[in-house]
Amino acid sequence: MTLEATVVILDNSDWMRNGDYTPSRLEAQADAVNAVFQVKTRSHPENTVGIMTMAGKGPEVLTTLTGDIGKILNALHRTTASGKVDLLAGIGVAQLVLKHRRDRNQRQRVIAFVGSPVTDDEASLVRLAKKLKKNNVAVDIVSFGEDIQNRGKLESFVNNVNSGDNSHLVSIPPGPHLLSDLLHASPILSSGEGPSGGFGGSGGAGNDFEFGIDPSMDPELAMALRISLEEEQARQAAAAAAAAATAAGGDHSTTAADTTNIPAAEVAVVCAGPEVTMMDEELTEEEQIARAIEMSLQQPQAEASDPTADFVSNILSGLPNVDPNDPQVQEALSKAREEGNDGDKKEGEH
Repeated sequence: MTLEATVVILDNSDWMRNGDYTPSRLEAQADAVNAVFQVKTRSHPENTVGIMTMAGKGPEVLTTLTGDIGKILNALHRTTASGKVDLLAGIGVAQLVLKHRRDRNQRQRVIAFVGSPVTDDEASLVRLAKKLKKNNVAVDIVSFGEDIQNRGKLESFVNNVNSGDNSHLVSIPPGPHLLSDLLHASPILSSGEGPSGGFGGSGGAGNDFEFGIDPSMDPELAMALRISLEEEQARQAAAAAAAAATAAGGDHSTTAADTTNIPAAEVAVVCAGPEVTMMDEELTEEEQIARAIEMSLQQPQAEASDPTADFVSNILSGLPNVDPNDPQVQEALSKAREEGNDGDKKEGEH
C-alpha cells in the first residue's frame, strides 16, 4: 500500500457540456473523481486527495488535500463548465498544492482529466514534465473526448515525466459505458489494486475479498464472519478428535494398565470392589491404600494362590511413586494376609 497525496485536476471547460459520455463529460468526471478518491483512501488510510479545476477564469483549488469524502463531493457539486483549459497552469498549481501536504513521506501524484483541445505548445509541456520528474511528482493523464487531437502532446508529456513507470496516459473513447468503469480497469487505478482497483465497479471486485465482503466497507461484519469461521473450524476439529478417540478406545473397562494416572483414592475403590462407593476424603493416600488392601483381603483365600493379592500388587506397581517391593509395602501386605487368615481360623473354630 502506497502512502500518497493526489491532486485531481478537472477539465471544466465549455467542452464538458457535450453528452457523448454518460450523462455528460462534466458529470462523468465527477463520477470518476469519486472512484479515484475511494481507491486511494482504501489503499492506505492516511492517503489524501485534493480537487481543482483548470478552466473558467483560471486554475482554482476547490479543496486541499483531505481524507473527507464530504469535502470532495461538495467541491464536485460546485463545479460548473466555462471557458478554456490551461493545462500548464493547472499542473503548476497542483504541484504547489502537493508541496503543502501534511506528511512529507507521502508520494506526490497529479491526475489530470483532459477532455478539450490542449492549446499549450509541446515544448512547454516537455519542460514542465522534466521539472516534475526532478521533483518526484508522478502525473497520470485521462484523455477523453478530444483524444486524437491531443494525443501527440500528451504522449510527449507523459514520456518525459515518467520515472519507473509511475506515470500513465489513458485514452477513453466515447460510448454508453461509464468513464469511471473504464478508469478502474486502467493502470491508474488497477495498479496494486487488482483488476478493479478494490472498488466495486464493472469488475465485480467483491468476489476478490474473503467472504465476498470488503473489510474497508464493513470491518465489523468481516471480523464477525472471520471469528465465526474460526469457531466452527475449532468445533469440527474437536468433534473429529473425540470421534477418533472413541473409535480407538472402544468400551474397555478400567484395568491395572489403565490406572497409571488415576488418583490413589480411585484405585482404592477399584481394589475394594463394588461394595465401596466412596473413600473417606479425610484419609491420606497411604491410609486409603491400606484400607483398600484390608477390604480386598477380607475373603478367605490361600496365600500361595491369592489372585486378589496379585491384583493388588499389579495395582500398586501402576501407581506413581509407589514401589510394590518396598519392605514397608510388603510388610503391610503380609500383615493383611495374616489377619485375614486368623479371622478365617476363628470363624472355623466357632
